[in-house]
This record gives sequence, C-alpha cells and structure tokens, in this order.
Amino acid sequence: MTKVFIDGSAGTTGLRIFDRLSTRKDIELITLSDDLRKDPVARKEAINSSDISFLCLPDAAAMESVSLVVNDNTIIIDTSTAHRTNEGWTYGFPELSESFRESLRTSKRIAVPGCYASGFIALVKPLVDDGIISEDTLISCHAVSGYSGAGKNAIAQYEDEGRDPLLGAPREYALTQQHKHLKEMRIISGLKSEPIFCPYICDYYSGMVMTVPLFSKDLNEGKTLEDIKALYKEKYNSEFVMYKEAMDESGFVSANKMSGKDNMEVTVCGNDDRILLIARYDNLGKGASGAAIECMNIALGIDASIGLDIEEV
Repeated sequence: MTKVFIDGSAGTTGLRIFDRLSTRKDIELITLSDDLRKDPVARKEAINSSDISFLCLPDAAAMESVSLVVNDNTIIIDTSTAHRTNEGWTYGFPELSESFRESLRTSKRIAVPGCYASGFIALVKPLVDDGIISEDTLISCHAVSGYSGAGKNAIAQYEDEGRDPLLGAPREYALTQQHKHLKEMRIISGLKSEPIFCPYICDYYSGMVMTVPLFSKDLNEGKTLEDIKALYKEKYNSEFVMYKEAMDESGFVSANKMSGKDNMEVTVCGNDDRILLIARYDNLGKGASGAAIECMNIALGIDASIGLDIEEV
C-alpha cells in the first residue's frame, strides 16, 4: 500500500483529504498524535517514511516541511501558496495541457492550485496560449465562494447561532487588490499584469463561480466569441473539466451547484460585444482537496478519479 502522511490534518483541506483517504484500501495513513503533530522531529520522521506527504499548512510551515525531506523518494503535494510558481514544482492542473499531466506523472514536488486561481486559469490560459487574447491584455474578474473556503474560524462564525447579521449578505474582500492567488493567476495564465480581482464570501457552505468579463475589442484581430467556445469545447471534454453550451438555471448561475463534487464546468455567455467566461466548481473539491487527490492518483499512475465524486455534466 502507498504510505501517506498529511502534515496539517487539522485544517479544512487536511481534514477532507484525510476523510477521502481513510476509506481507501490502497492507502496506509501515517498519523501523529495531537501532542506530536507540530513537533518537527516527529513530522520529519513521518514525512520521510511516507511515499506521499500532503502539506495542508500556512506558507511558512509548508516551506519548513519541505526542508525536512532528506530522501529522493517522497512525493510532496503542497496545498499552500508557497510553491505554486516556484521552479522545480509542478502546477497541479493536468487539464491545462498534456505537458502539465506528464509532469505530474514524474514530479516529486507538486503544488495544488488555489481555489480562485483554478477557475481563472482554466478560463484565461487557453486564450493566451491560442492567441485569442494577448499576454498584455488587462483583465478584471470576480468570484463568489461559500464560506468554507475561509477556513475553520470563518466556518464557526457563519454557523454560530448568534452570528453577526452582516454575515447574511455577500461580503467583498481583497479591497486593496492584494490576494495570495494573484501571482499564480498571472504567471500560470501567461499574462504580464495581474487582474483586477473582486472576490466575495457568501452565506452558503461550499461552491464557487469565477467570472471573467471581456469586451470583443479585448480579443486579437479576427477572433470572436465563437472562437472561444470552439476552443473550450475542444480542450475541456474530460470528466474533470467539461465545457457546457449552457450552464444557467432559468437565467441564473447558482454558485453551489457543484458543491460536494470534484470537477469543474466552464461556459461562455454574453454576446458579440460583451463576453462572460464562467467556471463553476466546488472550492473544496476541484478548488482544493479534490484537486490534491487527483494529483496524487496521477502521480501513482492509477485512475485519476479514484476516491473522487464526479458530477455528470
């Protein structure tokens, strides 16, 4: 069996990875008691005795964990922001290209994409790569997410019976245009400038919609909305990321439609002048633990969907 250690198993992502793996017959989980889970000696031993270690930690702690590796065999799958654009690390989004997938098959250092970044990059990178927009394009985007994406403390606040009434409405944040996902959104997509990004945390548990609006004048000469649709249709036809001709429910797009699922759907709306690129998925699924498990499965050379809940789209 594959020996797996989850460093940071008490957080939201770590707990979900643990739950997903604890029922698998092909996985042996290495665990530490509560009094040892932050002990560097115990963590070092656990990491180096594992075939795969998931890092579900703040950035600084994730970097510390990597420094504890003293062998050439352990595969590190980091869910933090720390290594997503670092040289020598594979960005864990295999649907972007065959080269991304092939790298996952052989890499010992894998960085799981950020939740917001996953939708943005899925929508924008193909357009840059295919010459539909240029790398100089200035892009804005907005996204809504369930409150689970904000971590254990936020979950407790939202689920508290005596909570602040302001939590009942969507709350925009990252108002200074500083967000930890912006760097990977720019670099992995191939853009020269970071987008204007407006995220909202909302009063439901999980699910996410990322929207990238474009004017037709933002497209390179001769390119149209139909070219974008054709590109997505050709590129995104797997069980993990699927293009849909329409994703709305009676004129609405519900952000929790993919809650509990581990795949993503993308679509194109709007008209010949004003275009909306939309990705919908679960911030805890394809946006976090589901993506991490998919990366692990590919690294192990087994069916990428094992242990995942894939919505038929």
